[in-house]
Amino acid sequence: MGSTERIKNVARRIAKWHDAGHQIVVVPSAMSGETNRLLGLAKEISNDPDPRELDMIASTGEQVSVALLAIALHAIGKEAVSYAGWQVPIMTDSAFTKARIRSIDDSKVRKDLDAGRVVIITGFQGMDEDGNISTLGRGGSDTSAVAVAAALKASECLIYTDVDGVYTTDPRVVSDARRLKTVTFEEMLEMASLGSKVLQIRSVEFAGNYRMPTRVLSSLTDPLMPLEEEANSGTLISFEGDSHMEQATITGIAFNRDEAKITVMSVPDKPGIAYQILGPVADANIEVDMIIQNQSVDGKTDFTFTVPRAEYNKAMDVLDASVKAHIGSGNIVGDAKVSKVSVVGVGMRSHVGIASRMFQTLSEEGINILMISTSEIKISVLINEKYMELAVRALHKAFDLDKA
Repeated sequence: MGSTERIKNVARRIAKWHDAGHQIVVVPSAMSGETNRLLGLAKEISNDPDPRELDMIASTGEQVSVALLAIALHAIGKEAVSYAGWQVPIMTDSAFTKARIRSIDDSKVRKDLDAGRVVIITGFQGMDEDGNISTLGRGGSDTSAVAVAAALKASECLIYTDVDGVYTTDPRVVSDARRLKTVTFEEMLEMASLGSKVLQIRSVEFAGNYRMPTRVLSSLTDPLMPLEEEANSGTLISFEGDSHMEQATITGIAFNRDEAKITVMSVPDKPGIAYQILGPVADANIEVDMIIQNQSVDGKTDFTFTVPRAEYNKAMDVLDASVKAHIGSGNIVGDAKVSKVSVVGVGMRSHVGIASRMFQTLSEEGINILMISTSEIKISVLINEKYMELAVRALHKAFDLDKA
Protein backbone atom coordinates (compact mmCIF):
# COMPACT_ATOMS: atom_id res chain seq x y z
CA MET A 1 0.00 0.00 0.00
CA GLY A 2 3.01 2.26 -0.47
CA SER A 3 1.66 4.20 -3.47
CA THR A 4 -1.36 4.42 -5.75
CA GLU A 5 0.41 2.18 -8.26
CA ARG A 6 1.03 -0.41 -5.55
CA ILE A 7 -2.64 -0.16 -4.56
CA LYS A 8 -3.61 -0.93 -8.17
CA ASN A 9 -1.39 -4.04 -7.99
CA VAL A 10 -3.13 -5.10 -4.77
CA ALA A 11 -6.48 -4.74 -6.56
CA ARG A 12 -5.26 -6.95 -9.44
CA ARG A 13 -4.10 -9.60 -6.99
CA ILE A 14 -7.45 -9.54 -5.16
CA ALA A 15 -9.35 -9.78 -8.43
CA LYS A 16 -7.33 -12.88 -9.38
CA TRP A 17 -8.35 -14.66 -6.18
CA HIS A 18 -11.95 -13.49 -6.51
CA ASP A 19 -12.14 -14.70 -10.12
CA ALA A 20 -11.07 -18.15 -8.89
CA GLY A 21 -14.24 -18.33 -6.80
CA HIS A 22 -12.94 -17.27 -3.39
CA GLN A 23 -14.80 -14.96 -1.03
CA ILE A 24 -12.30 -12.26 -0.13
CA VAL A 25 -11.97 -9.95 2.88
CA VAL A 26 -9.02 -7.57 2.72
CA VAL A 27 -7.46 -5.77 5.70
CA PRO A 28 -4.92 -3.21 4.44
CA SER A 29 -2.57 -1.01 6.40
CA ALA A 30 -2.06 2.71 5.89
CA MET A 31 0.08 3.94 3.02
CA SER A 32 3.80 3.84 3.70
CA GLY A 33 4.89 6.50 6.22
CA GLU A 34 1.38 7.89 6.69
CA THR A 35 0.90 6.88 10.33
CA ASN A 36 4.26 8.38 11.29
CA ARG A 37 3.35 11.58 9.45
CA LEU A 38 0.01 11.86 11.23
CA LEU A 39 1.42 11.20 14.68
CA GLY A 40 4.26 13.61 13.95
CA LEU A 41 1.73 16.38 13.44
CA ALA A 42 0.34 15.73 16.91
CA LYS A 43 3.81 15.79 18.46
CA GLU A 44 4.47 19.17 16.80
CA ILE A 45 1.58 20.56 18.83
CA SER A 46 2.12 18.74 22.14
CA ASN A 47 4.85 16.63 23.70
CA ASP A 48 2.19 14.62 25.53
CA PRO A 49 -0.94 14.41 23.34
CA ASP A 50 -4.05 12.71 24.68
CA PRO A 51 -4.08 9.00 23.65
CA ARG A 52 -7.73 9.14 22.61
CA GLU A 53 -7.01 11.97 20.19
CA LEU A 54 -3.93 10.16 18.87
CA ASP A 55 -6.20 7.25 17.95
CA MET A 56 -8.59 9.60 16.18
CA ILE A 57 -5.67 10.90 14.13
CA ALA A 58 -3.89 7.61 13.46
CA SER A 59 -7.06 5.81 12.36
CA THR A 60 -7.48 8.06 9.34
CA GLY A 61 -4.51 6.54 7.52
CA GLU A 62 -6.22 3.17 7.12
CA GLN A 63 -9.51 4.83 6.16
CA VAL A 64 -7.78 6.41 3.18
CA SER A 65 -6.25 3.06 2.20
CA VAL A 66 -9.49 1.07 2.22
CA ALA A 67 -11.33 3.68 0.16
CA LEU A 68 -8.53 3.88 -2.41
CA LEU A 69 -8.42 0.10 -2.69
CA ALA A 70 -12.18 -0.07 -3.18
CA ILE A 71 -11.92 2.55 -5.92
CA ALA A 72 -9.10 0.58 -7.55
CA LEU A 73 -11.27 -2.56 -7.57
CA HIS A 74 -14.23 -0.66 -8.99
CA ALA A 75 -11.95 0.57 -11.78
CA ILE A 76 -11.25 -3.02 -12.91
CA GLY A 77 -14.88 -4.09 -12.71
CA LYS A 78 -15.00 -5.62 -9.23
CA GLU A 79 -17.80 -4.83 -6.80
CA ALA A 80 -16.21 -3.84 -3.50
CA VAL A 81 -17.16 -2.03 -0.31
CA SER A 82 -14.92 -0.51 2.37
CA TYR A 83 -15.60 -0.23 6.08
CA ALA A 84 -13.88 1.42 9.02
CA GLY A 85 -13.45 -0.82 12.04
CA TRP A 86 -16.28 0.89 13.92
CA GLN A 87 -18.69 0.21 11.04
CA VAL A 88 -18.26 -3.58 11.17
CA PRO A 89 -18.05 -3.22 14.20
CA ILE A 90 -14.79 -4.46 15.68
CA MET A 91 -15.18 -3.91 19.41
CA THR A 92 -12.14 -3.28 21.63
CA ASP A 93 -11.32 -2.24 25.16
CA SER A 94 -10.49 1.40 25.93
CA ALA A 95 -6.70 1.14 26.17
CA PHE A 96 -6.09 3.84 23.56
CA THR A 97 -3.06 3.31 21.28
CA LYS A 98 -2.79 -0.29 22.61
CA ALA A 99 -6.38 -1.54 22.48
CA ARG A 100 -7.25 -5.25 22.44
CA ILE A 101 -10.04 -6.76 20.36
CA ARG A 102 -13.04 -8.08 22.32
CA SER A 103 -15.49 -9.11 19.60
CA ILE A 104 -16.26 -8.82 15.90
CA ASP A 105 -19.78 -8.72 14.45
CA ASP A 106 -19.47 -10.55 11.14
CA SER A 107 -23.12 -10.26 9.97
CA LYS A 108 -22.67 -7.24 7.71
CA VAL A 109 -19.50 -8.68 6.17
CA ARG A 110 -21.16 -12.03 5.44
CA LYS A 111 -24.06 -10.34 3.67
CA ASP A 112 -21.65 -8.50 1.40
CA LEU A 113 -19.64 -11.65 0.70
CA ASP A 114 -22.81 -13.57 -0.16
CA ALA A 115 -23.70 -10.76 -2.56
CA GLY A 116 -20.39 -11.31 -4.38
CA ARG A 117 -18.62 -8.23 -3.09
CA VAL A 118 -15.01 -7.91 -1.98
CA VAL A 119 -15.05 -6.52 1.56
CA ILE A 120 -12.26 -4.18 2.66
CA ILE A 121 -11.88 -3.39 6.37
CA THR A 122 -9.50 -0.96 8.00
CA GLY A 123 -6.74 -2.70 9.89
CA PHE A 124 -5.25 -1.46 13.16
CA GLN A 125 -8.47 -0.08 14.63
CA GLY A 126 -11.84 -0.66 16.24
CA MET A 127 -14.28 0.97 18.64
CA ASP A 128 -14.69 0.80 22.41
CA GLU A 129 -18.04 0.40 24.21
CA ASP A 130 -18.41 4.19 24.45
CA GLY A 131 -18.12 4.63 20.70
CA ASN A 132 -14.56 5.98 20.72
CA ILE A 133 -12.24 4.99 17.90
CA SER A 134 -9.35 2.89 19.23
CA THR A 135 -6.16 1.58 17.65
CA LEU A 136 -4.32 -1.66 18.34
CA GLY A 137 -0.73 -0.43 18.37
CA ARG A 138 2.01 -0.81 15.78
CA GLY A 139 1.55 -3.80 13.51
CA GLY A 140 -2.13 -3.87 14.41
CA SER A 141 -3.24 -4.51 10.83
CA ASP A 142 -1.84 -8.04 11.06
CA THR A 143 -3.82 -8.56 14.26
CA SER A 144 -6.99 -7.19 12.66
CA ALA A 145 -6.57 -9.47 9.65
CA VAL A 146 -6.15 -12.65 11.68
CA ALA A 147 -9.00 -11.67 14.02
CA VAL A 148 -11.36 -11.06 11.09
CA ALA A 149 -10.28 -14.34 9.49
CA ALA A 150 -10.98 -16.17 12.75
CA ALA A 151 -14.39 -14.52 13.15
CA LEU A 152 -15.35 -15.53 9.62
CA LYS A 153 -13.81 -19.02 10.00
CA ALA A 154 -11.78 -18.43 6.85
CA SER A 155 -9.86 -21.31 5.28
CA GLU A 156 -6.58 -19.37 5.47
CA CYS A 157 -5.27 -15.93 6.35
CA LEU A 158 -2.69 -14.57 3.90
CA ILE A 159 -0.38 -11.87 5.26
CA TYR A 160 1.31 -9.97 2.42
CA THR A 161 4.38 -8.09 3.54
CA ASP A 162 7.68 -6.77 2.18
CA VAL A 163 9.46 -10.10 2.75
CA ASP A 164 8.73 -13.42 1.07
CA GLY A 165 8.33 -15.44 4.25
CA VAL A 166 9.83 -16.27 7.63
CA TYR A 167 13.61 -16.75 7.67
CA THR A 168 15.96 -18.53 10.04
CA THR A 169 17.06 -15.04 11.04
CA ASP A 170 17.11 -11.55 9.54
CA PRO A 171 18.83 -11.81 6.10
CA ARG A 172 20.12 -8.27 6.58
CA VAL A 173 22.25 -9.55 9.46
CA VAL A 174 23.07 -13.04 8.14
CA SER A 175 23.36 -13.20 4.36
CA ASP A 176 22.86 -16.99 4.18
CA ALA A 177 19.67 -17.02 6.25
CA ARG A 178 17.13 -19.43 4.72
CA ARG A 179 13.40 -19.04 4.13
CA LEU A 180 11.35 -21.61 6.04
CA LYS A 181 8.56 -23.40 4.15
CA THR A 182 6.71 -24.12 7.37
CA VAL A 183 6.96 -23.05 11.00
CA THR A 184 4.79 -23.95 13.98
CA PHE A 185 2.61 -21.41 15.76
CA GLU A 186 4.63 -21.98 18.92
CA GLU A 187 7.89 -21.15 17.15
CA MET A 188 6.40 -18.14 15.38
CA LEU A 189 4.95 -16.84 18.64
CA GLU A 190 8.34 -17.06 20.31
CA MET A 191 10.10 -15.44 17.34
CA ALA A 192 7.56 -12.62 17.20
CA SER A 193 7.83 -12.00 20.93
CA LEU A 194 11.62 -12.04 20.73
CA GLY A 195 11.98 -9.37 18.11
CA SER A 196 11.21 -10.92 14.72
CA LYS A 197 9.44 -8.16 12.78
CA VAL A 198 7.72 -10.39 10.21
CA LEU A 199 4.46 -10.61 12.16
CA GLN A 200 3.09 -8.68 15.10
CA ILE A 201 2.95 -10.94 18.18
CA ARG A 202 -0.75 -10.41 18.85
CA SER A 203 -1.60 -11.59 15.34
CA VAL A 204 0.25 -14.84 16.02
CA GLU A 205 -1.55 -15.20 19.36
CA PHE A 206 -4.89 -14.83 17.60
CA ALA A 207 -3.92 -17.33 14.93
CA GLY A 208 -2.83 -19.86 17.54
CA ASN A 209 -5.84 -19.37 19.80
CA TYR A 210 -8.32 -19.80 16.95
CA ARG A 211 -6.27 -22.37 15.00
CA MET A 212 -6.22 -20.13 11.93
CA PRO A 213 -3.69 -21.31 9.31
CA THR A 214 -1.70 -18.23 8.36
CA ARG A 215 0.69 -17.77 5.46
CA VAL A 216 3.32 -15.04 5.17
CA LEU A 217 4.13 -14.12 1.57
CA SER A 218 5.50 -11.31 -0.51
CA SER A 219 3.49 -8.34 -1.73
CA LEU A 220 6.27 -7.55 -4.22
CA THR A 221 5.66 -10.51 -6.56
CA ASP A 222 3.78 -10.24 -9.85
CA PRO A 223 0.11 -9.80 -8.86
CA LEU A 224 -0.90 -11.94 -11.81
CA MET A 225 1.38 -14.90 -11.00
CA PRO A 226 -0.44 -18.26 -11.25
CA LEU A 227 -2.77 -18.74 -8.30
CA GLU A 228 -1.50 -22.23 -7.44
CA GLU A 229 2.08 -20.95 -7.32
CA GLU A 230 1.15 -18.04 -5.09
CA ALA A 231 -0.98 -20.20 -2.78
CA ASN A 232 2.06 -22.38 -2.03
CA SER A 233 4.67 -19.64 -1.70
CA GLY A 234 5.98 -17.94 1.42
CA THR A 235 5.91 -19.60 4.84
CA LEU A 236 2.92 -21.47 6.24
CA ILE A 237 2.38 -21.13 9.99
CA SER A 238 0.42 -24.14 11.19
CA PHE A 239 0.07 -26.81 13.85
CA GLU A 240 1.78 -29.52 11.84
CA GLY A 241 4.96 -29.62 13.92
CA ASP A 242 5.62 -33.26 14.70
CA SER A 243 7.76 -34.25 11.71
CA HIS A 244 9.40 -30.83 11.68
CA MET A 245 10.33 -31.31 15.33
CA GLU A 246 12.47 -34.32 14.53
CA GLN A 247 14.15 -32.73 11.52
CA ALA A 248 15.56 -29.57 13.09
CA THR A 249 16.66 -28.82 16.62
CA ILE A 250 16.61 -25.06 16.15
CA THR A 251 14.31 -23.24 13.73
CA GLY A 252 15.70 -19.73 13.94
CA ILE A 253 17.66 -17.03 15.72
CA ALA A 254 15.57 -14.05 16.87
CA PHE A 255 16.86 -10.78 18.23
CA ASN A 256 15.61 -7.48 19.58
CA ARG A 257 17.72 -4.35 19.56
CA ASP A 258 15.16 -2.29 21.49
CA GLU A 259 15.79 -3.53 25.03
CA ALA A 260 16.67 -1.72 28.23
CA LYS A 261 17.75 -3.24 31.57
CA ILE A 262 16.76 -1.83 34.96
CA THR A 263 18.03 -2.96 38.37
CA VAL A 264 16.60 -1.96 41.72
CA MET A 265 19.46 -2.64 44.13
CA SER A 266 19.49 -3.70 47.78
CA VAL A 267 15.77 -4.06 48.31
CA PRO A 268 14.36 -6.11 51.22
CA ASP A 269 14.14 -9.81 50.38
CA LYS A 270 10.59 -10.38 51.58
CA PRO A 271 7.21 -11.45 50.20
CA GLY A 272 5.58 -8.85 47.99
CA ILE A 273 8.73 -7.01 46.95
CA ALA A 274 8.41 -8.04 43.30
CA TYR A 275 4.85 -6.71 43.20
CA GLN A 276 5.88 -3.45 44.88
CA ILE A 277 8.48 -2.92 42.15
CA LEU A 278 6.60 -4.19 39.09
CA GLY A 279 3.03 -3.22 40.07
CA PRO A 280 3.51 0.51 39.36
CA VAL A 281 5.33 -0.36 36.12
CA ALA A 282 2.36 -2.46 34.97
CA ASP A 283 -0.06 0.28 36.03
CA ALA A 284 1.87 2.63 33.71
CA ASN A 285 1.15 0.19 30.83
CA ILE A 286 4.85 -0.69 30.44
CA GLU A 287 5.62 -4.24 29.36
CA VAL A 288 8.19 -6.18 31.36
CA ASP A 289 10.13 -9.04 29.81
CA MET A 290 13.11 -10.80 31.42
CA ILE A 291 13.22 -10.85 35.22
CA ILE A 292 15.99 -11.91 37.63
CA GLN A 293 16.13 -11.66 41.42
CA ASN A 294 19.56 -12.24 42.94
CA GLN A 295 20.31 -14.41 45.93
CA SER A 296 19.62 -12.73 49.27
CA VAL A 297 22.61 -11.31 51.17
CA ASP A 298 21.95 -10.00 54.69
CA GLY A 299 18.25 -9.80 53.88
CA LYS A 300 18.79 -7.67 50.77
CA THR A 301 18.56 -8.58 47.08
CA ASP A 302 18.91 -6.96 43.64
CA PHE A 303 15.89 -7.10 41.33
CA THR A 304 16.56 -6.80 37.58
CA PHE A 305 14.16 -6.73 34.62
CA THR A 306 13.95 -5.49 31.05
CA VAL A 307 11.52 -3.12 29.35
CA PRO A 308 11.20 -1.80 25.77
CA ARG A 309 13.90 0.81 25.19
CA ALA A 310 11.30 3.38 24.12
CA GLU A 311 9.73 3.14 27.60
CA TYR A 312 12.99 3.10 29.55
CA ASN A 313 12.85 6.73 30.74
CA LYS A 314 9.18 6.41 31.66
CA ALA A 315 9.88 3.24 33.64
CA MET A 316 12.78 4.88 35.47
CA ASP A 317 10.55 7.82 36.46
CA VAL A 318 7.81 5.48 37.67
CA LEU A 319 10.29 3.46 39.73
CA ASP A 320 11.98 6.53 41.15
CA ALA A 321 8.65 7.63 42.61
CA SER A 322 7.29 4.24 43.65
CA VAL A 323 10.46 2.79 45.19
CA LYS A 324 10.97 5.87 47.36
CA ALA A 325 7.32 5.87 48.37
CA HIS A 326 6.77 2.17 49.11
CA ILE A 327 10.16 0.56 49.65
CA GLY A 328 12.20 3.41 51.04
CA SER A 329 15.53 2.03 49.86
CA GLY A 330 17.21 0.75 46.78
CA ASN A 331 19.35 2.54 44.25
CA ILE A 332 17.95 2.29 40.71
CA VAL A 333 20.41 1.77 37.86
CA GLY A 334 19.76 1.11 34.19
CA ASP A 335 21.33 0.35 30.86
CA ALA A 336 19.55 1.25 27.62
CA LYS A 337 22.27 -0.20 25.38
CA VAL A 338 21.48 -3.90 25.55
CA SER A 339 19.97 -6.38 23.10
CA LYS A 340 18.29 -9.75 23.38
CA VAL A 341 19.31 -12.74 21.25
CA SER A 342 17.36 -16.01 21.27
CA VAL A 343 17.49 -19.48 19.78
CA VAL A 344 14.04 -20.92 19.00
CA GLY A 345 12.87 -24.40 18.05
CA VAL A 346 10.32 -27.04 19.00
CA GLY A 347 13.16 -29.53 18.59
CA MET A 348 14.49 -28.44 21.99
CA ARG A 349 11.89 -30.72 23.54
CA SER A 350 13.66 -33.79 22.20
CA HIS A 351 17.31 -32.64 22.14
CA VAL A 352 19.71 -31.88 24.97
CA GLY A 353 22.74 -29.60 25.06
CA ILE A 354 21.17 -26.60 23.32
CA ALA A 355 21.97 -24.19 26.15
CA SER A 356 25.55 -25.40 26.52
CA ARG A 357 26.20 -25.03 22.78
CA MET A 358 24.70 -21.54 22.81
CA PHE A 359 26.75 -20.42 25.80
CA GLN A 360 29.94 -21.98 24.43
CA THR A 361 29.45 -20.20 21.09
CA LEU A 362 29.02 -16.83 22.79
CA SER A 363 32.01 -17.49 25.06
CA GLU A 364 34.23 -18.27 22.08
CA GLU A 365 33.26 -14.88 20.60
CA GLY A 366 34.07 -13.10 23.86
CA ILE A 367 30.44 -12.09 24.45
CA ASN A 368 29.35 -11.69 28.07
CA ILE A 369 25.83 -12.75 29.07
CA LEU A 370 23.95 -10.27 31.28
CA MET A 371 20.67 -12.16 31.75
CA ILE A 372 19.18 -15.51 30.70
CA SER A 373 15.59 -16.63 30.30
CA THR A 374 14.16 -19.87 28.92
CA SER A 375 10.96 -21.56 27.89
CA GLU A 376 10.27 -25.03 26.57
CA ILE A 377 11.25 -24.03 23.03
CA LYS A 378 13.55 -21.02 23.42
CA ILE A 379 16.61 -19.71 25.22
CA SER A 380 17.19 -15.94 25.38
CA VAL A 381 20.22 -14.00 26.53
CA LEU A 382 20.68 -10.30 27.14
CA ILE A 383 24.00 -8.93 25.91
CA ASN A 384 25.67 -5.60 25.16
CA GLU A 385 24.06 -4.23 21.99
CA LYS A 386 27.41 -3.79 20.19
CA TYR A 387 27.81 -7.60 20.11
CA MET A 388 24.31 -8.40 18.88
CA GLU A 389 25.01 -8.98 15.18
CA LEU A 390 28.17 -10.96 15.97
CA ALA A 391 26.13 -13.17 18.31
CA VAL A 392 23.39 -13.75 15.72
CA ARG A 393 25.86 -14.73 13.00
CA ALA A 394 27.82 -17.02 15.31
CA LEU A 395 24.72 -18.81 16.60
CA HIS A 396 23.22 -19.14 13.13
CA LYS A 397 26.36 -20.96 12.04
CA ALA A 398 26.74 -22.99 15.26
CA PHE A 399 23.27 -24.50 14.84
CA ASP A 400 23.76 -25.18 11.08
CA LEU A 401 20.89 -22.91 10.07
CA ASP A 402 22.77 -21.97 6.92
CA LYS A 403 22.32 -25.54 5.65
CA ALA A 404 19.16 -26.75 3.96
